[in-house]
Amino acid sequence: MTTEGQVAIVTGGAGGIGSAVARVLAEDGAHVICVDRDRDALDGLAERAQGWDGDLAGRIEGVVQDIGDPEGVAACVRGVAERHGRIDVLVNNAGISGPARPVWEVPTDYWHDIFRVHIHGTFYFMREVIPHMTAAGYGRIVNVTSVAGKEGNPNSAAYSAAKAAAIGLTKSAGKELARTGVLVNAVTPTVIETRLVEQVTPSFHEYLVSKIPMGRIGQPAEVAELVRFLASPRVSFSTGAVFDISGGRATY
Repeated sequence: MTTEGQVAIVTGGAGGIGSAVARVLAEDGAHVICVDRDRDALDGLAERAQGWDGDLAGRIEGVVQDIGDPEGVAACVRGVAERHGRIDVLVNNAGISGPARPVWEVPTDYWHDIFRVHIHGTFYFMREVIPHMTAAGYGRIVNVTSVAGKEGNPNSAAYSAAKAAAIGLTKSAGKELARTGVLVNAVTPTVIETRLVEQVTPSFHEYLVSKIPMGRIGQPAEVAELVRFLASPRVSFSTGAVFDISGGRATY
């Protein structure tokens, strides 16, 4: 009941959560394609993987791709399918953040950038991967969204709205694919110790932590363990669902 022998795509695979997810999927026997637009970050991941226990480095492949480019995403997925003959798992994890500001001060370019990564990129990968999964009668898609998409953080309208959209996409696709063997679920972390945290002001970071009943931020490995379950055959009767990982902050 693991991902042994499967092929997984993880977007934002060189980042904190993405690399943690890649590691646990590789530990369970999957070949993991880490998609990221940052070549240096992918090189850093490959170097770190050399120090992981087992032959995990040989199971991790880096691909440079901007997930907001629909034609590039199509070519990326096609290449994975041609090289490996299958695509079993998709983890849509890529994300960006930005400065805290009220909605009436959000620049148009920033609004579009947030949606381009968090929802358009997620949609592009799902659209390309789902036909491969339905043809095989099996697949697992996990969308990494955010508790901000449930609750709506003040001074973070673009990010909250995009994450809410990703939750809606998850629910719709889960229902559409419910009888195909392809399951689509989401996880909603709170603040996690990654590079994204560095993009917010100390005062906004303090505000976010103050809302967590456990009184601390989460770790990438903690998110990865939940994704490990949802990306595996162990999950069999949940689809279109949202799984909280927020230290007790969940609102629904």
